[in-house]
Amino acid sequence: MTKQQSGFTLIELVLVIVILGILAATALPRFSDLSQQARVSAVSGLAGGLRSSAAIAKATALALRVASGSPVTYDGVSVAMTNGYPAATAGGIDLAISDTTGFTPSGGPPARTFTLQTNCLVTYTNTGSGAFTALITSSGC
Repeated sequence: MTKQQSGFTLIELVLVIVILGILAATALPRFSDLSQQARVSAVSGLAGGLRSSAAIAKATALALRVASGSPVTYDGVSVAMTNGYPAATAGGIDLAISDTTGFTPSGGPPARTFTLQTNCLVTYTNTGSGAFTALITSSGC
């Protein structure tokens, strides 16, 4: 009489555990909540875009020798300028950045705020002294 095997061998059990570990490692990131990091990244990205747009507008004004306070036209858009940088208005920095999808612009001179959600925003300020700031508030993201 021969004995028949019943159950699994040790190698089969180890292979199943390894396969389950691989599946768990690849599936876990899909279920983790990355929304806060995404909102902080979106706000940081917009702040970078504001800084770049303001620098490009200033450089264009200098290159074209546009009079102080006169609008600068680039990429077919006329951007209102104040003190050498885009004005903190809908006709200024909003046009310079061109795409604020997902953000709600509000306020006016000297500061323009782009809000993603409460306490998750970027504030562009034309300081009036030939400089600007783009400050991030991410405490509510």
